[in-house]
Amino acid sequence: MRQKRYRFERETMCRLENLALSRGFTRIAGIDEVGRGALAGPVVAACVILDGERIPPGVADSKKLADRRRRDLCAKIRESAVAVGIGTVEPATIDEINILNATKLAMKLAVAGATVRPDFLLIDAVNLYDISISSLSFFKGEDKSVSVAAASIVAKVYRDDLMIRLSEMYPGFGFAEHKGYGTARHTEALRDLGCTDIHRYSYRPVSEALSLWKSKRQR
Repeated sequence: MRQKRYRFERETMCRLENLALSRGFTRIAGIDEVGRGALAGPVVAACVILDGERIPPGVADSKKLADRRRRDLCAKIRESAVAVGIGTVEPATIDEINILNATKLAMKLAVAGATVRPDFLLIDAVNLYDISISSLSFFKGEDKSVSVAAASIVAKVYRDDLMIRLSEMYPGFGFAEHKGYGTARHTEALRDLGCTDIHRYSYRPVSEALSLWKSKRQR
């Protein structure tokens, strides 16, 4: 499949995609992750190959969008994209290999999960040296590449939905509200209820809460 030039209302957001096209690449994927800083739940990455002539208007960094707008755009991205892949790495693996390596693993799983294999990757902030696909990594990718921004939206909505489901399995922690991040409510729940098997024990707030909970039980 030979993509035509990428077209979007913010031309600067397509500069890297069109540069890759000019160098002969045809299946350009944006990759981003969500959940690196959370105390609970997986880290999730998305790989999105956009159709350069069917980019939904309004695609932007997921953190700058309201939840309803994010979900609307996610549905449009999934409907119009050439391919979408999702990669998740669970808390136990994060604890075992550390969050940076877990993020890289989630990204590689997202690429592997895409129905069309990309030939060029635009990656937010992380270098994937051990993958046989040409790539470019850069900071603040969601503001510089429409493909990375699209991936940030897909990853965010996917993980949010997962944390909402986990909230039903682990009542009292408020996962549907804070999505596993270290809010005051979450920290209080860790002190009062202890830790669950979806918490990241290598993260200091969780390990400290676990120690406190153990000391309470021993009294």
